[in-house]
Formats: sequence, structure tokens, C-alpha cells
Amino acid sequence: MESNLVFNAHQVEPAEELPSLLIRPPHGWASIDLKELWAYRELLYFLTWRDVKVRYKQTALGAAWAIIQPVFMMIVFSLFFGRLAKVPSDGVPYPIFTYCALLPWQLFSHALTESSNSLVANERLITKVYFPRLVVPVSAVLGGLVDFAVAFVILLGMMAYYHIVPTVMIVTLPLFLLLAIMTALGVGLWLSALNVQYRDVRYTITFLTQFWLFATPVAYPSSIVPERWRWLYGLNPMAGVVEGFRWALLGKSEGPGPMLAVSVAVVILLLIGGLYYFLRMDQTFADIV
Repeated sequence: MESNLVFNAHQVEPAEELPSLLIRPPHGWASIDLKELWAYRELLYFLTWRDVKVRYKQTALGAAWAIIQPVFMMIVFSLFFGRLAKVPSDGVPYPIFTYCALLPWQLFSHALTESSNSLVANERLITKVYFPRLVVPVSAVLGGLVDFAVAFVILLGMMAYYHIVPTVMIVTLPLFLLLAIMTALGVGLWLSALNVQYRDVRYTITFLTQFWLFATPVAYPSSIVPERWRWLYGLNPMAGVVEGFRWALLGKSEGPGPMLAVSVAVVILLLIGGLYYFLRMDQTFADIV
């Protein structure tokens, strides 16, 4: 019986070696791997949907919060700027004049805040598994589109109430929406990467968005800026976005013009710089987050 339990060494085959994948941090200025981002598109979807569900989980009003904020800001602006200060509105009723601007601004403000804090908020995920870190701030930006869609329904109702019929230029609206998203993502990439190293960055975000709001023609038209200096106003990318929304939806006679061209150039520079800086710092996120 004992002889049957003896194994010969030459009869035992060595186990097959399992393939291994070694992930190394990029050296120098990293390139953007679009194929890798596409491979993780399902993760992008689930992170975006998770952010939307968490935002309204166990809330009494749910998605109504997407409407409450711009509506109340519209009321405050209409009372103090439209009624008391008599701020011009380019011949458009002041409530819809300011609400039309608040929609892209709310999308930008929310996307900027969420994307800037996204890496720190997903600390456990980043330190435990590999995936393109770019997915995290992008999902935070895309989550704001749900709020935008809900609040946009109110704008359509207001346009019907004021008997405003959009012109054919409404077909350009998705382009201005894309410009707002690119602006938020470009700035959010810079701030999210900086926020990992310097946690006091998050305290500056509230101040930054408040200052940026009053530097953007939300409560007032850009026409109050002298025409020869108006193109410089385009250095604020959201100025071109807001004026573009009003032009596409409310049928303003004059388009954003040179101001929009400057805004587009600034957004492209912000986005390209933000992408390369983010990917450059990507190799240290898991270590210091």
C-alpha cells in the first residue's frame, strides 16, 4: 500500500506560468490614451450614475433641487438687479434673461466643484485598483448634465409664457453646451490634481466660483462693456458660453462674435494644459491621496 503513495519526481509536470501585467508610471509628459479610456467606458457610466444617485439619495425633494437653485437665484437677481438697479436686459424680459444664463452657469459651477474634489472623494477606489484616473473627474462633470436637463424644461416653459420663439440658431446650442463642459473639465483637471497635493485648494473653490459668477454676464448683458474691449471679456470662457446661450435661445440680434472666438481659444488652452498636467501628476495620485 505504501508503494502506491510514492510519486516519482519525473512524473510531476511543472505548473504553467501565468501571464503577468506590470504597470509602470509614465515618464516625461504622458500622452492621452484614448483607447484605454474607451475600454473603461462602462466604469465612466457607472461612476456618473453613482454620483447622480448619491446626490439625491434620501432627499425629500429629489431632483427638484436642480430647479430650486436657478429659480431662486433668478428671483433674487430679478428683484435686486432687474427691479431696483434697473440693469438692462437687451430688450428681453429680465427673469428669462437671467435664467437662460443661470442654466449653463449652474452646469459649470457644479461640474467645477465636483471634478475638483473628485480624486480626494474617491481615495479608496484610486488606491486599490488600477484604471485611468481621468475617468474620475470626467464622470463628475458629466453628472451635472442631468440637473441641466431638468432645469432646461423650466426654461422652455418660460419661453412659452413670454411668447419667445427661438430662431434657427438654436441648432448651435449643443456647441455652447459642449464649450461649458470643456471649460469646467479644463479647470477641474488643474484643480483636482492640485487638490491631491494641497488640500487647501478645496477652500478656494467656493471663492473662485463666487468671483467667477460676477465676472460673467449672468445678471447683466455683455453689451455694457465698451465694444472695443469686449473681445478681452472673452478671456473669461463662460462669458462666451452665456452670451451664446442667449443668442441661440432668445433670438438676440447680435451674436457673441470676437468674444466667443477668444473664449474658444482660452478653453482649448485650458483643456490641453489641464490634461497634460493631470496625466503628469497621475503617477503620484495613489501614493499621496
